Amino acid sequence: MLAEQRHQHILSRLSRDGALTVAELVAELDVSRETIRRDLRVLAERGLIVTTHGGALSVDRREPDLDVREGEHAAAKRSIGLRAAQFVPDGASVILDSGSTTQAVARALTGHRRLSIYTNDWRIALLLGRRNENRVTVLGGELSDGEDAVFGLDTVQQLGQYHADFAFVGAGGISADGALTDYSRMVAEVRARMLRAASTAIVVADHSKFGRVTPVRIDGMELVRYLVTERAPARPLAKAIAARGPQLVTA
Repeated sequence: MLAEQRHQHILSRLSRDGALTVAELVAELDVSRETIRRDLRVLAERGLIVTTHGGALSVDRREPDLDVREGEHAAAKRSIGLRAAQFVPDGASVILDSGSTTQAVARALTGHRRLSIYTNDWRIALLLGRRNENRVTVLGGELSDGEDAVFGLDTVQQLGQYHADFAFVGAGGISADGALTDYSRMVAEVRARMLRAASTAIVVADHSKFGRVTPVRIDGMELVRYLVTERAPARPLAKAIAARGPQLVTA
């Protein structure tokens, strides 16, 4: 295979998956690691990719804005929200992450009563606050450009002051080895703190997140009790997730 053909293959795969490892490309293209590293270096010098230790990322690593994400897989997210809400009894304390899937969980909780909610998402706070004797705490932090939510060191510090019965947390992707990943270091840190702050940590993610690798790993997958999705992943990924501890729940 000519170098230009390899380059087109690499760019096509990155456009689809967002990230690749050198080992994956060696296996797919049947060339040496040195050849792949040289190809990645050439593409990076042309500004077409971003190289990492052991692989490469697409240059477009920004998560779509919330208004865009809300329209994607909407039916799947509604199903996930309804199933996830079944875990929560009236009177429970709940940490709710920001995002379109956790907002689906919040909508499914509107019939619950006397909930204590901790969230960094303003839309969720307005949806669940001032109703059914709920108490809502809005976490502090810096307002995000892409959604009505806050992140930052203040958010992380405040989460350390609370403990809840449940936490519902999203993710940018779930890699082939069963790890949670996200788009930015601070968002990943906020989500990791949410997982640690709950007796029962639950990840909510639709099938489009399976096999997707985003730049930053979210620590704490071993703390997750359930991963709620609308479609079971392929067997290898299901086994990788189970090996890390979570039980898969299909809505």
